[in-house]
Amino acid sequence: MAGMALEGLSILDVSQAISLPAGTKLLADCGAEVIKVESAVHLDPCRLASFVDSDPGKKYWERGTAYLTANPNKRSLVLALDKPRGREIFKELVKVSDVVTENFSPRVMRNFGLDYPVLKEIKEDLIMVSSSGFGHTGPWRDYVSYGYSMEPMSGISQVTSYPDRPPLRSFHAYNDWLGALYCMVLIVSALEYWRRTGKGLYVDFSQYEAGVCAVAESIMEFTMNGRVQARRGNRHSSMAPHGCYRCDRWAAIAVSSDEEWRALCRVMGNPPWTADERFSDQLNRWLNQDELDPLIEEWTRTRDCYEVMHTLQAAGGAAGAVLDNRDFPLDPHVKARDFFWVATRAETGTRPCYGSWQKLSKTPPALRMAAPTLGEYNEQILSELLGLSKQEIDDLAGENIIATAPPG
Repeated sequence: MAGMALEGLSILDVSQAISLPAGTKLLADCGAEVIKVESAVHLDPCRLASFVDSDPGKKYWERGTAYLTANPNKRSLVLALDKPRGREIFKELVKVSDVVTENFSPRVMRNFGLDYPVLKEIKEDLIMVSSSGFGHTGPWRDYVSYGYSMEPMSGISQVTSYPDRPPLRSFHAYNDWLGALYCMVLIVSALEYWRRTGKGLYVDFSQYEAGVCAVAESIMEFTMNGRVQARRGNRHSSMAPHGCYRCDRWAAIAVSSDEEWRALCRVMGNPPWTADERFSDQLNRWLNQDELDPLIEEWTRTRDCYEVMHTLQAAGGAAGAVLDNRDFPLDPHVKARDFFWVATRAETGTRPCYGSWQKLSKTPPALRMAAPTLGEYNEQILSELLGLSKQEIDDLAGENIIATAPPG
């Protein structure tokens, strides 16, 4: 960890799924020591999502690909917070931690007796981030939610689809990834506040409000003009043409000016229809997209998506190949950016996982360890950080305070 940006930072991470774990993963990539506190009874749902394979002889709770994505560079500690001894150990860990993060509904940490007022008494300058669906205040605070329900609740689905179709979810829990990025920035901001003042902070983050911010222009359109934004598929409020066009697969093309339009016309060979009055300027092209899009697709559909991208980019236009999960790991740009890291685990072998989304020139993020198996670091954490003996740790296992597998 020498020379890493967040070396020496200690985070006690009591979070599940994606919305916060993916954010603390980005901090772990930069050298932070992140201890993922897990339950063997109520498993992180990402441990049960998108199995690497369905071999019944394998430990199913170690096969979830979503878990492998959000938790590299962390250590796993299984701790039964519903038992007094588990909560005592958690409080001892708070004393040697800088940040506590959790993403339960507001009542959970309060019912455990581990909410911020309690933990602040243990460590006065503690930073704590609570990332819940609707925040810790307001009439919806106790509602339980996931990214899939957050999209329609925050209005994202209302503007995501085609004009003649119902609202559509993104199917990758968009709010979860928004939440991960927001929480990463919030933690770093709180650390800067701590550096300047020596004081801790409590951050109450609402994933719902993060989603609302993602459709800010739709909110302002109604607030200021009284208009509800209609769904428009891949089309844009002012650019035209703007959309995904069929190739061997698909290519995205966006034209924002007459100069870019002329570049597109050149690469298409200036067919006669490009001189049509209906496409003479940006406004006319925007008004006549139903007629324009099929004509562009006559050119794209006989080509490779990368050919469309490179040809149009070389001419000064904006275009990109639309990649799927087959293309993406092989894409030259993705490879050059070192987007994927290769990690080896006992239960899943050697497989790629997401690298770090941020690139730091002087202190680059790095893969130090694969996502941990359940309770993999129980003994190491309890002995090194709290000084517990081997017998004390064995006793905790016998009382099911710690574990390395679900019950039974």
